[in-house]
Amino acid sequence: MRFGLPHSLAFTLAAASFALLPACTTTTQQSRTATTPTPPPASTLTPTPPISEATLTTLTQILSSDAFEGRAPTTAGEEKTVNLLAQRFERAGLQPGNNGSWFQNVPLVETIATPTPLKVSGGKTPLTFAYRRDMVANSYQVQPKVELRDSEVVFVGYGIDAPERGWNDYAGVDVRGKTVIILVNDPDYETANLEGPFNGRAMTYYGRWTYKYEEAARKGAAAALIVHDTVPAAYPWGVVTSSWTGPQYNMDDPGNHMDQSKVIGWLTNDAASRLLASAGQDLRTLSAAAKRPGFKAVPLGLKASVSLSNRIKRQASRNVIGILPGKTRPNEYVIYTAHWDHLGRCDADPDGDDICNGALDNATGTAGLVALAEAHAKAGPADRSIIFLAVTAEESGLLGSRYYGENPIYPLAQSVGGINMDGLNIIGNSRDLVVVGMGKSELEDYFRREADRLQLAVKREATPEKGFYYRSDHFSLAKFGVPMLYAESGEDLVDGGAAAGRAAAEDYTTKRYHKPGDEYDPDWDWSGALRDLGIYYRIGRQLSDSDAWPNWYKGDEFRSIRDRSRAAR
Repeated sequence: MRFGLPHSLAFTLAAASFALLPACTTTTQQSRTATTPTPPPASTLTPTPPISEATLTTLTQILSSDAFEGRAPTTAGEEKTVNLLAQRFERAGLQPGNNGSWFQNVPLVETIATPTPLKVSGGKTPLTFAYRRDMVANSYQVQPKVELRDSEVVFVGYGIDAPERGWNDYAGVDVRGKTVIILVNDPDYETANLEGPFNGRAMTYYGRWTYKYEEAARKGAAAALIVHDTVPAAYPWGVVTSSWTGPQYNMDDPGNHMDQSKVIGWLTNDAASRLLASAGQDLRTLSAAAKRPGFKAVPLGLKASVSLSNRIKRQASRNVIGILPGKTRPNEYVIYTAHWDHLGRCDADPDGDDICNGALDNATGTAGLVALAEAHAKAGPADRSIIFLAVTAEESGLLGSRYYGENPIYPLAQSVGGINMDGLNIIGNSRDLVVVGMGKSELEDYFRREADRLQLAVKREATPEKGFYYRSDHFSLAKFGVPMLYAESGEDLVDGGAAAGRAAAEDYTTKRYHKPGDEYDPDWDWSGALRDLGIYYRIGRQLSDSDAWPNWYKGDEFRSIRDRSRAAR
């Protein structure tokens, strides 16, 4: 997940069907073409019913308590979570959202891998890389034993094949059955501005680790190992180990994902440097070469071997869905989303605590979803229906929202748009707001109007190189064409300014993100969260009480998908 204050870092996002789409393109204000009625002026907005701070604090505290064991999918923690959410949706005044049920089953397969050390031969000296310390390894393939033996190793730069951008790191090399070493992020992530072959500083989907594994599998690679570097990855090595060890979840595919690479994983920067040095190469030199157009993959003359033993369990998890039916156009839908899951048990802290409680990530967003349901139900039905969707397995690759996107209960062509919440502001009001992935959809016009009404500045995210728009559940619906807004408080705090906001972000990322330290704190300041939820409420109400059909801005990668779905309707 990723949120505004402080900035948390989404580690997982699986969207294989998006890989064939062009990556994000920069959209200028001049290129935007309005296709919907202008949002109503602020003076005509319906007042916001009070957003319940008690709901936020109580639900966040309960969901992140040790009794819920970190809310991992398919565990006892899930059972408690989904039942509690169904009860709260019903109490709020919603109706069950799936043909009389509060739940949508999401078929998952859980694997727990036990890897051997990674061994590399053929270089200046044999190398052995230890699990967790030097590397992590896993597999999308669902089989009890996965073995990689004497696989030739090739350095493929950023592992990108983007014909529309004239870029192919795999040109002239056959990697079938081989192990590819890949750099994280895009080639131009260090650019100071947003100009470059891959949008400069702003990450495209080609920079995401999910894309890199997908492309390696399409090329036939037997293994794909990404080189970890804290700055372009946007998280430290500890996040990799906490997220890639223990139970891993994927969609339960009849083919057991045998079309994927045998082994996927990460190498520390130091391990990658030693591996390349054994082949007579230098990581820094090759990384610089990989940033330039025309880079050619480098066979290293090395062979890699590793095996994994998998414990496998198949079990459905559940999305929780409630609906406030519309009074005049009930077959048109506005959507709010948040993910209820977290990591469950994880690497213990020095005190022995091994529960990753996920208070901020994302008990707060889930509590916000319930609070919005209460506010909308209290206001009464709108013209359109409003959906409240709490999804599972975000931390495992947006699996719950992906499943809803692929198996929608309500037609996506009839879904007007939505707002995703992945963590709320719990450190106080800010003077600014941030649109993540600014320049994507006309929902931003609604958001800007709300900001103007409150005299708040609207800013682009400070770290576009981290690709946050592709890292939470809104993306699963966006790739099917549904306009989705992902916005949040900015860093310029009323109390302490931008320096205090940045310090809070860094403190959370370093000490608590995807760690046992992400626990509820009774001293949190919810004023920023309440303000933001009021904005989300008013935008949702404007959409649900109007006949507007917001679109993606002209030139955005999702625009053509939306145009086709609306035309088919």
